[in-house]
Amino acid sequence: MSTPKRRLSEEANQQTTLASPAKIRRAEIGTLSRALASEESSAGEYEESEIEGMYLDTVNRANLDFDFEQICSVSLSTNNVYSCLVCGKYYQGRGKKSHAYFHSINEDHHVFINLHTLKVYVLPDNYEVRDRSLNDIKAVIRPNFSPAQVRSLDRSCEQSRDLNGRRYLPGFVGLNKIKCNDYINVVVQALAHVPPIRDTLLLLPDIEKQTPLVQRLAGLLRRMWHPKLFKAHISPHELVQEILTRSKRRFGLDLPGDAFDLLTWLLNTLHIDLGGSKKRNSSIVYRAFQGEILVTTQPIEDTKSRKHQQDPIEMDAHKSSVKVLKMSFLTLSLDLPPKPLFADDDNDDENGKRSAIPQ
Repeated sequence: MSTPKRRLSEEANQQTTLASPAKIRRAEIGTLSRALASEESSAGEYEESEIEGMYLDTVNRANLDFDFEQICSVSLSTNNVYSCLVCGKYYQGRGKKSHAYFHSINEDHHVFINLHTLKVYVLPDNYEVRDRSLNDIKAVIRPNFSPAQVRSLDRSCEQSRDLNGRRYLPGFVGLNKIKCNDYINVVVQALAHVPPIRDTLLLLPDIEKQTPLVQRLAGLLRRMWHPKLFKAHISPHELVQEILTRSKRRFGLDLPGDAFDLLTWLLNTLHIDLGGSKKRNSSIVYRAFQGEILVTTQPIEDTKSRKHQQDPIEMDAHKSSVKVLKMSFLTLSLDLPPKPLFADDDNDDENGKRSAIPQ
């Protein structure tokens, strides 16, 4: 005979055996529902990514040119400017009453990038697009360099290719000629290959807080050294406009200018904009260009008064009053000997060529 305790344990085991298939069934149903939910969420994410990248195939990099002033082509405003990634034109805003919004409807161009925040939006739906395929466009708008990349600039001779497959060497790209801006291009090309100036402008932090002249020059040098340009030539339009404005039309585009005069003005202006003072090595401009020269002065007196203008002058120099001064300079001009009007046969060199400048 079975005891009451044994019967209770058998009933409990029987109930447990009968209940376990139901628990297993509920567990299977829960697993299946979670799998279906994950599939639905992944499908939703896939559909969302498809919607975000719907108009990215209309982006035309050949039409993009970010060298010009970032100003709306309709309102001429510089606030909240977007660039159409289909035609390359600049428009203001992205609201329902903005010029970019009307352009997206009228021209059926839908992908725009904010030139300040570098965020990409699709209009008129007005949603942001996050896609890695647009990183090359953002890099062209605002090139950035790491210290390791800057250190390797002078050691690397690797050529790059633009969108058309043309080869170019970063740092040795051409600057467009607007009018008579040849002398400006010469100065920019020279400064772009002075390592202290170049490295400072390429790695300059918080460039938005700098003066407009420093921003324009640093942006131009960064594009010149960028290895992934869309075109193998750059327009210095923004820098030229800033030079005209800052110098109060001292340097213009209507007539050829003096490159040495521009270099002197630009170095002094950059020195002030970068926080320099009269102290030595107070800015990168002084550290790179400032030199010293010894100037010797000695007073000379006329020892004999002349009765007639034709009488010779007798001067006496006081050796005891010689003074030597050490003076600083940024640029030092040297006079070349004059070119002879008539070439002399006696000035031929070893190869039989006449020397233009007498030795």
